[in-house]
Amino acid sequence: MTIDPVPFTDVALRGDSRRNGFWAERIRVNREVTIPHAFEQNETTGRVDNFRKAAGRMEGDHQGERYNDTDVYKVFEGAAYSLAVEPDPELDARLDALIEVIGKAQEADGYLFTPRTVDPSAPPPGIGETRWSNLAVSHELYNAGHLYEAAVAHFQATGKRSLLEVALRNADLVAATFGLAPGQIRGAPGHQVIEMGLAKLYRVTGERRYLDLARYFLDQRGRDLELRQYPEGNRFALYNDPVQIQAHLPVLEQAEAVGHAVRAMYQVSGMVDVAALRGDVDLLAAADRLWEDVAGRKLYLTGGVGGRAGNEAFGWPYDLPNAEAYAETCASIGLVFWSWRLYLAHGDASFLDVLERALYNNVAAGVSLSGDRFFYPNPLASDGERPFNHGAATRQPWFGVACCPGNVARLLPALPGYLLTTRGGGQPGIDVVGFASSEATVRVAGEPVTIRQQTDYPWDGGVRIEIEPLRPARFTLRVRIPGWARGEPVPTDLYRYLPLADGAPAPRLSIGGVQQELRLERGFAVIAREWKPGDVVELVLPMPVRRVVARPEVESARGRVALERGPLVFAVEGIDNGGRALDAALRDDVAVEAAWDEELLGGMLTLRAGELVAIPYFAWSNRGPGEMAVWLERPAVGGERTYASPEELGVKREVPPLNG
Repeated sequence: MTIDPVPFTDVALRGDSRRNGFWAERIRVNREVTIPHAFEQNETTGRVDNFRKAAGRMEGDHQGERYNDTDVYKVFEGAAYSLAVEPDPELDARLDALIEVIGKAQEADGYLFTPRTVDPSAPPPGIGETRWSNLAVSHELYNAGHLYEAAVAHFQATGKRSLLEVALRNADLVAATFGLAPGQIRGAPGHQVIEMGLAKLYRVTGERRYLDLARYFLDQRGRDLELRQYPEGNRFALYNDPVQIQAHLPVLEQAEAVGHAVRAMYQVSGMVDVAALRGDVDLLAAADRLWEDVAGRKLYLTGGVGGRAGNEAFGWPYDLPNAEAYAETCASIGLVFWSWRLYLAHGDASFLDVLERALYNNVAAGVSLSGDRFFYPNPLASDGERPFNHGAATRQPWFGVACCPGNVARLLPALPGYLLTTRGGGQPGIDVVGFASSEATVRVAGEPVTIRQQTDYPWDGGVRIEIEPLRPARFTLRVRIPGWARGEPVPTDLYRYLPLADGAPAPRLSIGGVQQELRLERGFAVIAREWKPGDVVELVLPMPVRRVVARPEVESARGRVALERGPLVFAVEGIDNGGRALDAALRDDVAVEAAWDEELLGGMLTLRAGELVAIPYFAWSNRGPGEMAVWLERPAVGGERTYASPEELGVKREVPPLNG
């Protein structure tokens, strides 16, 4: 069995407002506001000028951090995706002009790294005196990986090879430089992502050496990578700890997510890429083990990962602080990448449940509704004063380290590609994996089938699916029944729903108005039949408000409760509650009602429990800084105790804290 994603360019989203086109609206704002804003920021902060200086078109020193090239590449990638679905001659010309500058900044042998090329005699701190001499810190290979991803996106969007040729020259240099042959360098990047980029180059070119190089870099981790020693207090000293860069063990022996969360997410995504393309079952098994650890012990209710702010890293099992949460936007985007790849590898919808949780909550919160303000960390509580967001207590227009805005800009236009997949082999068919008003034509067993969705998801759980084969055809339609609709907030026991007084209503599915028995396989309703033009499947996913509690080992949620409806986590924000949120409490016997508010933030769903008002977590802080809380105090009802003490639980700290 093979599962193939339907390219985002083949899926047209519908809807002209947040209510009837949730992602269509976010993608429009991304195209019209976020990408132009990010282009402007890359210009005004000198990121593009670094390429001009490396190309000999400007005088001056390199500006900013050694990884700033990637901010240009990521925004470029998002613009290319946008261009693929919305023709824009002005944007097309802008990308061509930028490619010309990037190409001129590339050295004759393919090396492309502006921090060194601008002035090789005075390299900025952290990159080493010579090429590749400080891989744990330099980000040379990290920059290259994002270049490859941008180049493939542009080639697929436009058919032009201009940036792809730049990327291939660089990849050929890297392939000649690194390896086990005499004269080659043995090493791996401190910050992963080149593995994913090389896999994309392989898919486009068929050049096996790119795929083998990706496996080589993975295999080098935990093999005594050379780490330069820095004095205590130096900003690079953190990289002396191999745990921080996932180099503490060979990847096949890693069974627990540790260290820098973004690096970890990029590593495991690359592992699944390489496993799928090479048939490396050992790599896939290692990625599966790490998944169990993250989904079972280190996942925020909002889909965030990486709770340690000091080093942007994973902490202890069940160590998920609220106000101190880091839960970086980039890390959650990495979790989306990883979850998607694991679903394609296994065909199990549980991975999609985590993807959806991350996407609608942590990732969606990472950018303001206006599209020009961003969160780097995503806490689950705020006092409205502590500057958790790199100097601010609310979203900021940009950052000195601007990885998150660029990652948002490139993910959003690609989201239509996360709605449908097709299956080959002995049971050909279509998987409906995400819900959004849309239209796509796919091929099933060589025959075209048009599939349309009409839905107000995530606000409403009704989904109308129209099936239009060219002629009657037999194939299997699989429609995902989300875990939240089956009574499972996550596919582990990390979180659970409290029972509803009248029981949870069950999902319903009908064809042509005739109710069908739900036959579930791995999270999908499976319908194998002959499909005719005009067939209509109607799915109803009831959306009662659910109270969520965590395993008692999660100290930050002990004695507390959170609210969800459908895929959305809700938060109490001070501006709606007399300025207070951190002391908000919700008894089990207080009813909670959902209502749409046309006046709130241009239209928003609210939850009300008596005087308490909650809004979707992704929408918090769009009205300025203030108190916010996801986990609410849960007073005991009738004297019942709602949580156990740490001593009773026997909580064990199985992983030592990294750098305090």
